[in-house]
Amino acid sequence: MSRIVSFLPAGTEIACALGAGSDLVGRSHECDYPEEVVRLPVVSRPALDLEGLDGGEMDRAVADRLASGESLYQVDELALRELAPDIILTQDLCQVCAPSGNELTRAVRDLPGSPRIVWLSPQSLGDIEQNILSVGEAVGRVQSARRLVAANRERIDRIEGLVRDAPPRKVVFLEWVDPPYAAGHWVPEMVRLAGGRDPLGREGSDSVRVRMEAVRESAPEVVVVAPCGFRLDRAVTVARALPAIPSARVIAVDANAYFARPGPRMAEGIELLAHLFHPGRVAWSGPGKPWMEIT
Repeated sequence: MSRIVSFLPAGTEIACALGAGSDLVGRSHECDYPEEVVRLPVVSRPALDLEGLDGGEMDRAVADRLASGESLYQVDELALRELAPDIILTQDLCQVCAPSGNELTRAVRDLPGSPRIVWLSPQSLGDIEQNILSVGEAVGRVQSARRLVAANRERIDRIEGLVRDAPPRKVVFLEWVDPPYAAGHWVPEMVRLAGGRDPLGREGSDSVRVRMEAVRESAPEVVVVAPCGFRLDRAVTVARALPAIPSARVIAVDANAYFARPGPRMAEGIELLAHLFHPGRVAWSGPGKPWMEIT
């Protein structure tokens, strides 16, 4: 039996999806799915108090912290030592998303037993699949990982087939609103497979700050508001404050569940987008209603 500590919500979801949830002994403060992981000890917390700040204030506070060379997270080194993990799941993609290189290196260098660190830093859906396989190999669940990847591919292929001959919807997918950030990494690929076309998205690259004028000038039919780190309720609040975009449907979505965390639910995220873009062709089969149309 492994002893797994996850500093990354996507890593936690992957481990649980592969049947290794009972091996988890610690989590980050953001790991909250599936619900049973909330009982686990927390080994990292934010170094900034962003409570009560609006989107612009959050952006400036984070930028100032990073510019000073300081981390956005604090690792509880004593708790980590007491948990004695032999596998650590983390990332080195985004300093805003979770503890990454420097702070984690400091925290684990004196741990007994030299735990195996599995870095999950995807840029594309293919990379997410490889992350699932890498976690499967590390936790001894290779066959489960292969089955999960195959099931997700089958689901995505089915969705792609349903929208293949439909005119693509012109979309802008916003990962932040104040200031606006267009989608990057795996998200523009999700939009494309769902039957959309995002002229501002950067497939396989970092998300990028854009002008609101550029959003309007792209004349989107649909604007998806998915602020990184936000669930649906907070996304709705942000979307309602969005400046007017003529002729566009503005739809807030649960970013944490389906877009910001590169894990097993990416296939569901593609299905959700396809349903929003082409509701007559693709039904939503996931739980609840993780979106709200604002206009």
